Amino acid sequence: MTAALVAGLVAGYGIAVPVGAVATYLVSLTARTSLRTGVCAALGVALADGCYALVATVGGSAVAAVLRPVLTPLRWASALVLLALAARGAVAAVRQYRARRLSTRSVPPPPSPSRAFLSLFGITVLNPTTVIYFTALVLGTDGTGSERPLEQGVFALAAFLASASWQVSLAGGGALLGRALTGHRGRLVTALVSCAVMTVLAVRMVT
Repeated sequence: MTAALVAGLVAGYGIAVPVGAVATYLVSLTARTSLRTGVCAALGVALADGCYALVATVGGSAVAAVLRPVLTPLRWASALVLLALAARGAVAAVRQYRARRLSTRSVPPPPSPSRAFLSLFGITVLNPTTVIYFTALVLGTDGTGSERPLEQGVFALAAFLASASWQVSLAGGGALLGRALTGHRGRLVTALVSCAVMTVLAVRMVT
């Protein structure tokens, strides 16, 4: 039981701590909206990590064989999603900046907490880094399915909690960033930088 708990925590932090496209978008989203929205988005990321952890520990090496052929389509799908998010974020940031200056255009409403949760869950599920990570985790097991269901559940839950704790801390950082950058120009620059980072990461996924 303890071994499953520790292994789950290690797996959860192992995928969550490296700052990539998902973490960048999470921080940017929280900075532009609210801590509540950011926390919901963070839980969406953690849930996807927990689901992958559960599939990894239950499915064994058979899951890895299924995932290998679809890694390339997932990589392209993730890159397209990131490019779409980057383009949408940049357009929204520019429109908001102009609307504040000219007071002639309405500012698009921020995503609701539930929408942020579903969006980040979907992005993480499509993230090839997550898929590759848990595929490697599966390949590192014997795939015999000898673990008891309780141990499998503890492993997946620990992975979820580890990921959630890190993602929520990132959301908190995004909320502090949002409070610090109260000026319209500061928010514009932050949003555009975030979109640029997501674009670069998307291009690197398929090159």
